[in-house]
Amino acid sequence: MDFRMNDLIINFTPTGMIPTKEMTPHVPVAINEIVEDVLRASELGITMVHLHARDKKSGEPTYKKEVYATIIEGIRSHAPELVICVSLSGRNFSELQQRADPLYLTGNLKPDMGSLTLSSLNFNRVASMNSPKMIQDLARIMKERKIIPELEVFDSGMINYAKYLETKGLIQPPHYFNLLFGNIACAQSDLLHAGVLLNDLPKNSLWSIAGIGKTQLPMNAIAVAMGGGVRVGLEDNIWWDDQRTHLATNYDLLKRIHDLANINGRNFMKPSRFRELMDMAPGNGTYGLKE
Repeated sequence: MDFRMNDLIINFTPTGMIPTKEMTPHVPVAINEIVEDVLRASELGITMVHLHARDKKSGEPTYKKEVYATIIEGIRSHAPELVICVSLSGRNFSELQQRADPLYLTGNLKPDMGSLTLSSLNFNRVASMNSPKMIQDLARIMKERKIIPELEVFDSGMINYAKYLETKGLIQPPHYFNLLFGNIACAQSDLLHAGVLLNDLPKNSLWSIAGIGKTQLPMNAIAVAMGGGVRVGLEDNIWWDDQRTHLATNYDLLKRIHDLANINGRNFMKPSRFRELMDMAPGNGTYGLKE
């Protein structure tokens, strides 16, 4: 299959579940901080944002749709076309009603996409539990709600599971895949692993590559050079340099991606183009899958 895309998908991941203010003062945790970082990124140029919400008091990850609603409202008041994906992560939450909570937002607060990790996996210190039933239930809810899955892949078997979900009618093309490399227990950050995963993608798929930690820059650079998209932000890497002498900001990381794109003669993909390719509603008041 032809892996190249003319324009560069930039999937911005500003917060994640791990970084804290103690680790880096630059990570946006409060609602206003997340909104401000996303809007600044949107002015620079991003295609979509992958949101994680944090509890107002504790700063811990939260699944609550009310928190997501406030973040989404703040973003869409200034960037109504931006593609918004909400996290449905299983790292901290084990019940379906918790993980699916943001999917029940409606109207101008409805997310366009929800993350769907396609198997269980181990991180350095914790596991992300994604049973077959949980994956299928989340996919089913998204299908009912006309919200598009952001398919998260850490190993080649997860791509095979996406193909299985398609045969079951739980997901449908066109697909968007995040391919994440460098996690200790999953596909590693090198060309061979990248090639294997790309070769396995189903037809009619858009894709972005992420590198965890110090592998973020080289894996993003590979993706830019190969004609793919990138996932980038403090969720995956808080450092500017391999020696960990300088803490990055989200703007730093995004500006570097734009520099790489310019060197490679690529423009970033505007949200409107991504919406068109993914059969999405046009934004500006209508969100998710096109009716």
